[in-house]
Amino acid sequence: MNFLFLGDIVGRGGRHAVIKKLSFIKEKYEIDFVIVNGENSAGGYGITEKICNNLFEAGVDVITSGNHIWDQKEIMNFISKEKRLLRPMNFLEGTPGRGFEIYEKKGFKVGVINLMGNIYMKKCEDVFPYIEEKIKKINLKKEVDFLAVDFHAEITSEKQAMGHLLDGKVTFVVGTHTHTPTLDFRILEKGTAYQTDAGMCGNYNSVIGMNKEIAIQKFFKKKSDRLVPVIQNATITGIKVIADSKTGLAKNIEPIMIGGNLKFNNS
Repeated sequence: MNFLFLGDIVGRGGRHAVIKKLSFIKEKYEIDFVIVNGENSAGGYGITEKICNNLFEAGVDVITSGNHIWDQKEIMNFISKEKRLLRPMNFLEGTPGRGFEIYEKKGFKVGVINLMGNIYMKKCEDVFPYIEEKIKKINLKKEVDFLAVDFHAEITSEKQAMGHLLDGKVTFVVGTHTHTPTLDFRILEKGTAYQTDAGMCGNYNSVIGMNKEIAIQKFFKKKSDRLVPVIQNATITGIKVIADSKTGLAKNIEPIMIGGNLKFNNS
């Protein structure tokens, strides 16, 4: 089975690029299942029901999120009834929505887990002991045929440690939140595909998708406007994972980069 995972969608430019080009990407890369992180898709802050439905209509199977999921308050009601929109699984008990779900696709059961890190992030359950216990009940090739993990976290060491913890237990682990694609995409020793950060679907002539002039002023600690996304020239970045239907583990992982203003340097 071929999976497409796209990094954080930032604002109108990012979501319009995904909606416009997803059909082409799915056909070109022979994609069977699409996961996108959408937590910055509503003007850079959260997501709305309308945006979710637009992404689903464009061909997205599951939307994951992170620390900005509640920025648009309307989403609290929608997430309670829409199983294709996930929030971090290790949010405190009683939080609306779900962080894990199983989806049927092409005769297979695809499990998707959304997790959030603890370092420099809003407080949630300690993610390592939490997922170590939970993963015992979500057994690859028993409960599900494939298992994908979006780990929404700030620092690289926390993401890498999570990849190794889940190696051999899930199909792939991909990091989100920092909006900067890393070059460490690979298959780990026990067969799990991994990348520290998938990057973003947004304009890279920016500061993590946001207006660079405003961002610079904030680093000077000067009074400035609220950060706003750059709309034009969004680049779509993410990964394609080819998974073995017999083992549920990864056979190949490759980066995806479409359009916009970020290009590979092949020199």
